[in-house]
Amino acid sequence: MDHSSDTMVPLETLRAFDAAARTGSFSAAAEKLNLTHGAISRQIAKLEDWLGLKVFDRGARGVTLTIEGNRLHLRTSEAFALISSHSDRWVEPRGTAVVRLTSIPSVSGLWLMPRMAALENNPTKLRIVLDVDIRQADLADEGIDLSIRCGRGGIPGRVSIQLFEEHVFPVASPELAREIGRGDPARLLKFPLINDSDASAWRAWFAAQGMDYRPRPQDRRFEDYNLVLDAAAYGLGIALARPPLTGHQLQSGRITAVDERTALSPVSYWLDRPLGRPRSAATDLARRIAQQAGLAPDKIEAFIEAER
Repeated sequence: MDHSSDTMVPLETLRAFDAAARTGSFSAAAEKLNLTHGAISRQIAKLEDWLGLKVFDRGARGVTLTIEGNRLHLRTSEAFALISSHSDRWVEPRGTAVVRLTSIPSVSGLWLMPRMAALENNPTKLRIVLDVDIRQADLADEGIDLSIRCGRGGIPGRVSIQLFEEHVFPVASPELAREIGRGDPARLLKFPLINDSDASAWRAWFAAQGMDYRPRPQDRRFEDYNLVLDAAAYGLGIALARPPLTGHQLQSGRITAVDERTALSPVSYWLDRPLGRPRSAATDLARRIAQQAGLAPDKIEAFIEAER
């Protein structure tokens, strides 16, 4: 079999092919793998493009393997059987109540985890498979139902809704906070400032106080906001609290506010889903996430119904 590049076929693509071959239907394969019909169709198209040949004949009542497709299925069946018998790889749960949700590490650890039990168990049981990733993945191609991200607006090819904004304020360890004391905003510039992915939040905070800010050699930057909070808690400088991500950290006393003045962050938090009709379990989880975020019911219903 010839193929268009030397890149390996993704395992998810072969898994979609195997499910469609066994069930004789893209719809049945989608149900089996907890994906949408469109996601299966795109994976098969990707495989056929890679191979340079058809693996299925499409018909009104389903799909049937071509001669080449049957040969490939024999090989993939053997490979999956071998992997299954000789691997300790974690196997994700599948089923109609399973929802694949992706988010960045900070949102996953600081906002989702404290709410995970409520999201999964109220009012009916769901199982959330959480993919922690910093990439802006193709949700449909990767079989992801929902995404929570931090950004400045919608993303083409997705249905997006704003969950909440951030009104940031400076925080530090209790020890450093006592040294900083109270006073005008300029006093904070005597200490290292801790940034996350960029300096936009600190710029916004100082701009709200009528001041300009540019990162300095003594300032620090950490890509993951969890590390930003750790650095502040261990006295390395002043960070910006990003409610509601920092609620537990503030309540525990690990960090404390050093200035009560707030500013609206240029970024906010968004709930995304792929285009097309969402699965029932995904709509249930979207409603629960919206409730936890304090989003009005009519807004989340518009998100669910959009682009069907």
